[in-house]
Amino acid sequence: MARLTHALHGVRGILNLHPAFVSVLIDFDPRLRTHREIEELVWQRMEAAEERASAPARLVEIPVAYGGENGPDLEDVARHADLSPEEVVTLHSGAEYEVSFVGFSTCFPYLSGLPAKLATPRLTAPRKHVAAGSIAIGGAQAGVYPLASPGGWRLIGRTSAKLFDPHSEPPALLKMGDRVRFVRAPEGKL
Repeated sequence: MARLTHALHGVRGILNLHPAFVSVLIDFDPRLRTHREIEELVWQRMEAAEERASAPARLVEIPVAYGGENGPDLEDVARHADLSPEEVVTLHSGAEYEVSFVGFSTCFPYLSGLPAKLATPRLTAPRKHVAAGSIAIGGAQAGVYPLASPGGWRLIGRTSAKLFDPHSEPPALLKMGDRVRFVRAPEGKL
């Protein structure tokens, strides 16, 4: 979805793009383009984007303190996966993720690439408060809470990396298509 979204950005007649995990909603001005023209444009732009896709995506490493007060659900994820907490950390930090899209709250990255063994159902009742920087698993996806907010994903760690900083340019650390690797922080150090 990242390539399609980037390929359609700035096209005359397209008003807004709303990427999701496996789709992109395209708002367009029907006075400037027909539905058929938009469909044709999508296919043309996708083919061109695939030809240019050889450039590697940016890799962002995010330090993580796993478990304890930083990851109160690590033990639950380990039990669900029939693994030790250490094995969960090894699998989670050994994978490379892709930012499929950004949504839910400001700059929340939905990450594909979670090892299948770590897929864990969301909480039955969301927490009222999840700390900014919380590293989480929700079903077959991983994510990072950029801001304190309610949330129902399983918390396995926390990072000091700022995923959203309104004073930075750009304000978001991650964008669609970026690759992410979680790096275990030395004990007590973030």
